[in-house]
Amino acid sequence: MTKNKKEIMKITISIVLLILATVLKQIGTTWQLVLYIISYIIVGKSVVIKAIKNIFNKQWLDENFLMTVSTIGAFCIKEYPEAVAVMVFYQIGELFQNYAVNKSRKSIQNLMNIRPDYANVIRNGKIEKVDPEEVELGEIIEIKSGEKIPLDGIVIEGTSMLDTASLTGETVPRTVGEGNEILSGCINIGGLLKVKVTKKFEESTVSKILDLIENATSKKSKSENFITKFAKYYTPIVVGLALLLAIIPPIVLQDSSFSMWLSRALTFLVISCPCALVISVPLSFFGGIGGASKKGILVKGSNYLEVLSKVDTIVMDKTGTITKGVFKVQKICPKNISEEELLKLTVHAEYNSNHPISISLKDIYKDAIDTSKIQNVEELTGLGVKATVFEKNVLVGNAKLMNKYSVQFEEVNEIGTILYVAIENEYVGYILIADELKEEIGNSIYTMKQIGISKTVMLTGDKRNIGEEIAKSVKIDEVYTELLPTDKFEILEKIINKEENGKKVAFVGDGINDAPSLARADVGIAMGGIGSDAAIEAADVIIMTDEISKIIDAIHISKKTLKIVKQNIIFALGVKVLVLILGALGISGMWEAVFADVGVSVIAILNAMRTMRLKK
Repeated sequence: MTKNKKEIMKITISIVLLILATVLKQIGTTWQLVLYIISYIIVGKSVVIKAIKNIFNKQWLDENFLMTVSTIGAFCIKEYPEAVAVMVFYQIGELFQNYAVNKSRKSIQNLMNIRPDYANVIRNGKIEKVDPEEVELGEIIEIKSGEKIPLDGIVIEGTSMLDTASLTGETVPRTVGEGNEILSGCINIGGLLKVKVTKKFEESTVSKILDLIENATSKKSKSENFITKFAKYYTPIVVGLALLLAIIPPIVLQDSSFSMWLSRALTFLVISCPCALVISVPLSFFGGIGGASKKGILVKGSNYLEVLSKVDTIVMDKTGTITKGVFKVQKICPKNISEEELLKLTVHAEYNSNHPISISLKDIYKDAIDTSKIQNVEELTGLGVKATVFEKNVLVGNAKLMNKYSVQFEEVNEIGTILYVAIENEYVGYILIADELKEEIGNSIYTMKQIGISKTVMLTGDKRNIGEEIAKSVKIDEVYTELLPTDKFEILEKIINKEENGKKVAFVGDGINDAPSLARADVGIAMGGIGSDAAIEAADVIIMTDEISKIIDAIHISKKTLKIVKQNIIFALGVKVLVLILGALGISGMWEAVFADVGVSVIAILNAMRTMRLKK
């Protein structure tokens, strides 16, 4: 029998006994009391035991202590039905709390399920099933259909489809084949794969994400810290006030009934339980973090969720955030030679480089590269490359390179990277290479403005005309161009220092070159973080895919969470104060006290659970 079912059975039996004791008056006062006591023990034993344990641990000023003192006191003044009812409704409230916590925890546990149980490693021609932590770098593992990928690696044999939903929140499978990098935590849903391990388990994507999930709820928001401090001082104050309420009025008003004021004091104690606040505020943040994880957004703690709700300015690195970070050849413009010859010479000259520009040239060149025809390669930092190709001296690079070697050329003003090409110091044309804008970027920037982001900023190392044209096309408010990584950090610092009235600045980057800025921002958001160690370590929020629209989802979730937190604080404190005053004046009794405690808690918990419901 599950824990919840046991609790429901205990509550049910207790309610039946309570009704019997209340209805069957003819059985006699003694037997009535026995039924009340049995009912109380069944439903309230766990609370009383917790209270006693906490007293010995010097942590006695909590809701367990308040519930125990008030209900035992109610027995002392012969308010038997009320005493049992308080415990019954308190336990019903606890059931609601457990249900809500388990529901929000489940969405986070779905991410926890990405941990692989084993790895099929090939050793001495045989397959051994071992713990992923026992697999070494460079070893070959085999992944069958339906199995979790245990370690990061590169596919060396086979093709398949991967279910990445547990990491990215995306339902569309990803196709992988020989040469593709794959990440631990995904599920192989196609053919057999053989993979060369590139990271040990403790350094793998799945391990880092699991560590983040386990620690996510340990970083408390200001609201949670406020509630913790509030409860610490609030509880002894209300206990003291209850004692004064029981003692002072009978002494001052000499004809007053002591039992009446004791009853009011006990009612006061029941009302004063801060359960609604203590439970609902952390639960709201917990639900928000769980809801974000369903969308493929990993928030490292509720403190970052709170900061995210106050973001006023979003600063974005261009490459990988606004653009795809994939360079492609857009134009080949020859002069006095053919397109084929211009591309051939350029590809051969750039062959030894691993720069994205060089890779984009190789991607478009379909013929075999004859490495024997490449000689005297010299990379000129900040300029380009000089090489002897097919026994011709070739220059490939920017305008500065052409000027350095006194090449007469026509400077081109187009968006992208221009590779000017010269043969034997004679200009023969240019190739335009550009990074593509993400399809969703324009709509995402527009939506950011609609949800309250007052300023968007783009940082880029591109030339001024390129950066300004990109910013204009997607309606970004400010752009800073021709920046080095250190320049980006300094500009971000200035933007943060200009913010007023508690407004916050978010920095969005790819997590590799932008780690200092991600760490410095009020909240650092890493794009496509599942493939970047730097992102996981430096960022506060990790977008598991590279979709910028997920930033909008994250802000929506944070704002909704904080709105619900504020509602619960105002509602709980408002009802508490009102019923406390009425209780002290004798206008409200134990039943109103039960509502003020358990009823308010249940309503606050149900409200907190809304953080887990996301609009599709």
